[in-house]
Amino acid sequence: MKKEQLAVYFIAGTPNCFQPIEETLQQAIEGGITMFQFREKGEKALTGKEKKEKALALQKICKKAKIPFIINDDIELAMEIKADGVHIGQEDEPASVVREKLKGGLVGVSVHTMEEFNQALADGADYVGTGPVYPTSTKTDTRPVAGTALIQKMRESRPDFPIVGIGGITLANASEVVQAGADGISIITAISQADNPRQAASQLWKAVK
Repeated sequence: MKKEQLAVYFIAGTPNCFQPIEETLQQAIEGGITMFQFREKGEKALTGKEKKEKALALQKICKKAKIPFIINDDIELAMEIKADGVHIGQEDEPASVVREKLKGGLVGVSVHTMEEFNQALADGADYVGTGPVYPTSTKTDTRPVAGTALIQKMRESRPDFPIVGIGGITLANASEVVQAGADGISIITAISQADNPRQAASQLWKAVK
């Protein structure tokens, strides 16, 4: 994968968006996001047929914009609709197993320690998402806040490996994450709940450039 694709990595599901998710995604793309992950979790999250239909609609928008469309956790759905990749957590199967199933798609892994980072590398992950860098309300089961120190350690350990920061990232702190060594930022609410997702995405893109 190209590291630039991680610059502004937008993550969202229908429960995160104040506007219809298709509209939010389209605006975010116009604002400059470089990658999108469909993360359908939480209260009122879609399941089954509805989730698949929503994924296909969002995939179409990403395809037209030529940005990678990633699915969070749901490996079967990613395989079924031929998503560009899947993002998995520590509770999921190892990246090596997921890669076998996907046959060519990107595999991203959430990591919270150097041990998990090294394991993800050994398992053949294409990139890692690390955090939470700052306090976040989007995920209730998150690990302790890591700050930017962990990103610095990872970058020193592997200068060329694609790393994206996640958790509590806003316009005010986005540049710090990249200065610490991340290739980009993962964003949920700073775009999905913005009054103007296009403008929010554009400002974030400028902040990390």
